[in-house]
Amino acid sequence: MEPVAAPRIKICCMQSVDEAWVAIRAGASALGFVAHMPSGPGIISEELIAEIVRRVPPPIATFLLTCRRDVDGIEAQQRQTGANTLQLCDRLEPGTHRKLRARLPGVAIVQVIHVVGEESRTEAVDLAPKVDAILLDTGNLRSEVRELGGTGRLHDWKISARIRAAVPVPVFLAGGLRPENVTDAIHAVRPFAVDVCSGLRPNGSLDEERLRAFCGAVAAA
Repeated sequence: MEPVAAPRIKICCMQSVDEAWVAIRAGASALGFVAHMPSGPGIISEELIAEIVRRVPPPIATFLLTCRRDVDGIEAQQRQTGANTLQLCDRLEPGTHRKLRARLPGVAIVQVIHVVGEESRTEAVDLAPKVDAILLDTGNLRSEVRELGGTGRLHDWKISARIRAAVPVPVFLAGGLRPENVTDAIHAVRPFAVDVCSGLRPNGSLDEERLRAFCGAVAAA
């Protein structure tokens, strides 16, 4: 099998400064912070996100996960938290990404695509020129309570691989990853980065043993 470069690692659902440093020491190059969401794990207040972000050293990327869809609300969240990257977990109206770039110069924009079928590839190709990266996850925008991430479910990696090959921006792979399957995911999709939350939190808090196993499996890929 052709060698695959080890992707970068994003550890999501940070709950404290201590957790952030545990992740950084293990090899994470990006940390995720979950603001208000309609569902899913890891939600903390914007005040706590800001407190943790202030303690994260460069060049670690700090991702603010937001379900907001309005420019004013997203801008307010970013300015409150100080995160250097927006992870937009829901679909936005046309023109919103352009307005966010104008309002928040220097802040990276990552759009989540919830992989449900071939239509997700079309969606990713359309959005890629408007953002800095695409993040592939396994949510459900049609459920009664919108699932915008953190479901712990896998999606079809064959579709993810086709998306990765079709877009000119980096692709983050999320959705049900854990130490036991991340090597297979990397070989199947070849993403720029892998993103994990619930796979390292069997009891809610960050499990350091599973974190080390996950990072080791990524490096071995």
